[in-house]
Amino acid sequence: MAKPKSSEIIVGLDIGTTKIACIVGEVTEDGVDIIGIGTSPSKGMRRGNVVNIDATVQSIRAAVDEAENMAGCEISSVYAAISGPNVRGINNNGIVAIKDKEIRASDIARVLEQAKAVAIPMDREVLHVLPQQYLVDDQDGIRDPLGMAGVRLEAKVHIVTSLVSSVQNVIRCANRCNLQVADIVLESLAASQACLEDDEKELGVALVDIGGGTCDIMIYADGAIVHTSVIELGGERVTNDIATLLRTPLEAAEKLKRKYGCAWRELVDNGEMMEVPSTGGRGARTMPRHKLAEVIEPRIEEIFEYVKKDLVRSGYYDALAAGVVLTGGATVMEGVAEIAEQVLNVPTRRAAPTKIGGLVDVVRSPSYSTGVGLVMFGAQQGKSVQLPARGEDRPGMFKRAWSRLAEMF
Repeated sequence: MAKPKSSEIIVGLDIGTTKIACIVGEVTEDGVDIIGIGTSPSKGMRRGNVVNIDATVQSIRAAVDEAENMAGCEISSVYAAISGPNVRGINNNGIVAIKDKEIRASDIARVLEQAKAVAIPMDREVLHVLPQQYLVDDQDGIRDPLGMAGVRLEAKVHIVTSLVSSVQNVIRCANRCNLQVADIVLESLAASQACLEDDEKELGVALVDIGGGTCDIMIYADGAIVHTSVIELGGERVTNDIATLLRTPLEAAEKLKRKYGCAWRELVDNGEMMEVPSTGGRGARTMPRHKLAEVIEPRIEEIFEYVKKDLVRSGYYDALAAGVVLTGGATVMEGVAEIAEQVLNVPTRRAAPTKIGGLVDVVRSPSYSTGVGLVMFGAQQGKSVQLPARGEDRPGMFKRAWSRLAEMF
């Protein structure tokens, strides 16, 4: 494989609770081609937050090295994902007067800055300001007001914030691997780039990204993001249940879940058997597979009960004409979509990354939705990430945010 030019490369780094995924994409005239993938078990993360920097750094290095070898290039700049219970989403609006009666890029920047001026605690920072719609002299539903005539411009936005410490810990882990962080991106926002169709966003859809430690929820209505939240439940809870109730080591429980796991017991043949390792050096036991399903199904139901409560609390549950889209590593298991549709009582489908080229068959799994979405997010920023030489200083968070806003307009 020929070594791609540095200016054509975008790298997504998904630092998950159970898995680190590094996805390398090349920007082409037709879109994005995936040219390198690296994964490693995640050590040092808990429910989306860094709890051990050294362990996390080792996991990141292993994933990045594998991706570099596959892609045939050196990685020094990444888009990193963030999640966890510290993430908050709020809706706000801003209003400014138009001086020349024609809306210019500077007016759009001013109204977004005005909408962003919401009171948040000192220990939090703004990750994203996501425009929902603009109003020009009370005319609503405008997506792009640039060049329109008017005397007053209003913007309705969705603001995503996180703890400063959570963001800085992710950046420090990347910096210790000699990686610059081009941007910090909310996991569900990245996954939505890879999994959702435009018509679903217009009709109203909820993306539910279930990972190892968290369940990320994002709702679209009329093509705009209106709600984001994070639930502290994920695939790790299922693994712990299996280890406890079947009396098997955690590592063996994870393997059983991946190989034999099913979230809906009605899909399991009563005659199917499986080998279950024991603890303390005892011999393995033979058990029917439906016993494993009986452990998994209640926990999956519980997760979707919490999801339904969050959707109802958001006020947009009845507006989900396109239903719910499931993604994330915990949704790979058989029967998850069926349980979700039963509990949520809305149309449900499971999604993997689409609209990409290259190593499509390798990344066509819900486990890679966030990593691929990070690459697609980077490609939409107006230009590819220029990979700097190792050791260069990373631009400040505020400078990056202002530069990105300037590029948008």
